[in-house]
Amino acid sequence: MIKDPDNIVMRKIDILNLGVKPYKEVWDLQKELVEKRRNGQINDTLILVEHEPVYTLGKNADENHILQHSPQDVKTYHIERGGDVTFHGPGQLVGYPILDLHNYKKSISWYMRSLEQLIIDTLAEYGITAERKVGLTGVWVGDEKIAALGVRVTRWVTMHGFALNVTPDLIYYSSIIPCGIFEYGVTSMAKLVTNEITVNSVKRVLTKMFMNQFQNIEPVVE
Repeated sequence: MIKDPDNIVMRKIDILNLGVKPYKEVWDLQKELVEKRRNGQINDTLILVEHEPVYTLGKNADENHILQHSPQDVKTYHIERGGDVTFHGPGQLVGYPILDLHNYKKSISWYMRSLEQLIIDTLAEYGITAERKVGLTGVWVGDEKIAALGVRVTRWVTMHGFALNVTPDLIYYSSIIPCGIFEYGVTSMAKLVTNEITVNSVKRVLTKMFMNQFQNIEPVVE
């Protein structure tokens, strides 16, 4: 961290843009970077990636939320984040922040609300009004989820993160009960805007919002 002349804390955050990668490869990378961050070997890092089609189940997920007719060619992983089952695939912008919360706020609820806010702010740049739902995680447009969140925090270093539906094929969601929520659906940015939209364009906006949200927050007072 450095301080500018106005005493605002500027945190060094590296952006790792991976393009399209298999889920397991990036999952392993996250675990490697978490250990390095914990040991002070790297800066805070935001991984941005699209995955090949995959379903992931959080540590408390119900396997029955993957339905019988799920595609046989889509891999499934049981992982250590919170939450239930979700889908990742091309057209979905996934972000994995590797942050040491000692330098921010040692509060998982604060961290989750901050991730939600950066997505809400990103969507607002495209004229999409999004919000939180009381008692549920993620970001919503009406009764449809547009971004899912699921994190793991160990010794105050974060992994896993968020998934924002930009232009994914939503048919994959018909094979699961997304996030274990029966009564609500899912949507994407492509369904809500009239102009052509790409993951790369959204990535640029979201990166800016991420820096606004995390780079210049008030100093931590212990």
